Amino acid sequence: MTSAIVMERAGMGMPGMGHAGAGAMGTTAGMPAAPQWMMVPRCKIKMEKCTGGMKMTCTCDDAMSATMLQNLCSMMAGGMCSCCMIMNGMMMCCCNLAMGMCKYEPTKDGVAITCTSGDASCSAMIEACRECMAGMAKAGCVCCVCMNNMPVCCSC
Repeated sequence: MTSAIVMERAGMGMPGMGHAGAGAMGTTAGMPAAPQWMMVPRCKIKMEKCTGGMKMTCTCDDAMSATMLQNLCSMMAGGMCSCCMIMNGMMMCCCNLAMGMCKYEPTKDGVAITCTSGDASCSAMIEACRECMAGMAKAGCVCCVCMNNMPVCCSC
């Protein structure tokens, strides 16, 4: 798979925080905590406004990445969707889309994730998140889409 990104799973949490269950200074019972690395499909992420919220279309260049993305989304379906905007390895912004209902549907070359709400205030928050993320992506940030705090794809 040529279009994948390797990320540290713990890196998606708060900066400076170690792994869950780790003791002081990132150790467990005196042993250094081992990083947990995973491959995440690389894709193009298009964010657009839709009635009641936003729609993200994640498109992969190769079939293996698209299948991996679809499988990750189907395993995590029904969980909270969030997007982390990253620049130079630092998280600049994280938008948790818990104020709405996020549904995913597989497409020919990736997935479409629709986050909507019937409440006008929640819809406005989702739209504000979309505008913020689109602006940060335009300025050079990478978008990492997560479901249940697990990265499912990243744009590059």
